Amino acid sequence: MKKSVFDLDHQNASVESRIVASLERVSQAFRVLLWNESKEFSLSPIQIQLLIFLLHHSDEKRKVSYLADEFNMTKATISDTVKTLVQKQLISKEYEPHDTRSYIIHLTDKGKDVAEKTSLFAKQIQVPIDKLHETDKENLLLSLLEIIHHLNKAGIITIQRMCFTCHFYKSNENVQAHFCSLMNTKLADTELRIDCTEHQQK
Repeated sequence: MKKSVFDLDHQNASVESRIVASLERVSQAFRVLLWNESKEFSLSPIQIQLLIFLLHHSDEKRKVSYLADEFNMTKATISDTVKTLVQKQLISKEYEPHDTRSYIIHLTDKGKDVAEKTSLFAKQIQVPIDKLHETDKENLLLSLLEIIHHLNKAGIITIQRMCFTCHFYKSNENVQAHFCSLMNTKLADTELRIDCTEHQQK
């Protein structure tokens, strides 16, 4: 049986385990920051995440079925969240003329204001990243993209609009040269995207 990365004897003897444990600490920081924001605005963490997502994504992604996949939740849970946010007058529904069961979710003016304010909840995590050397930033980005890509392929996280999962993305055998066939241009490591508006799933 493999040792847990949280077994301290094993962790302190393994760089890989310490990296995983470090990522867990960072995820904990995200939870704390999001929870603090949710208390300030009397919203749940998922309600805030939903508002931020709606602020930055297009109409076709603002539907219950897409949001359920995006957040790895059931449609019923997302529908309940939407119902609450409608009651709080933070979002509105636009029913589609060809299917009255389907609707696009829009932010109200009040909802947009809350989304813009809460979308800054992770700013403290960016502070130390801003101070990194450019090469370290590039290496960190590539490493995180590889981790996210693996988790996506393993079915742990679902929708990913990143370069590595896009129909337009090409790379060489060692994934050291990147090319976007939509823009017909080479991409530097620092130009690889985690969330692209033009993404088309492979």
